[in-house]
Amino acid sequence: MNALIDKIDSIYPLPKDSLRLLTEGMCKVELPKNKILFEAGQTGRTVYFIERGIARAYLDGKDNQITFWFGLEGDFVFSYNSYINGLPGYESIELLENSVLYEIKDDKLQQLFKENIDLANWGRKLAERELMKLEERHIARLFKSASECYRELLSSSPALIQRIQLGYIASYLGVTQVTLSRIRAEMK
Repeated sequence: MNALIDKIDSIYPLPKDSLRLLTEGMCKVELPKNKILFEAGQTGRTVYFIERGIARAYLDGKDNQITFWFGLEGDFVFSYNSYINGLPGYESIELLENSVLYEIKDDKLQQLFKENIDLANWGRKLAERELMKLEERHIARLFKSASECYRELLSSSPALIQRIQLGYIASYLGVTQVTLSRIRAEMK
């Protein structure tokens, strides 16, 4: 729970009473590798915090799955379209490792936002951070080569490379596994 509280405070420091309300609404769950947290076409009604483990978000392409996001320890996981619009999500989100998560139901979280201005501001800051991460990833894909994106991924999350299948990383970078192998060989 300490990692969760540290992450909450890093987003927007909360008064003790507000923090208590938020954490009391959460439940610790342990889920197995390959568990699908959200399935495309379904409405997700839960927000998760990853204490231990990795998740990936992907879309089903014509012939393959296209990975576009990884969540690590300290990340919040939710289906954007479900969370914001109450509509079915377009993505599936899968756990890549046995994981320990904290979950809170969306209706509980929304109730807390309505009743507590500090929690509402925390939720706004969380959404702003997620939007900035999304924008940074989008800009990187538009203006940086796959090699540059791989180097950035390696420097920002070195453990990620050790814990995730290369096929998922190649998909995330928008390249084939052969191209990723070539990029990795050039870096050695």
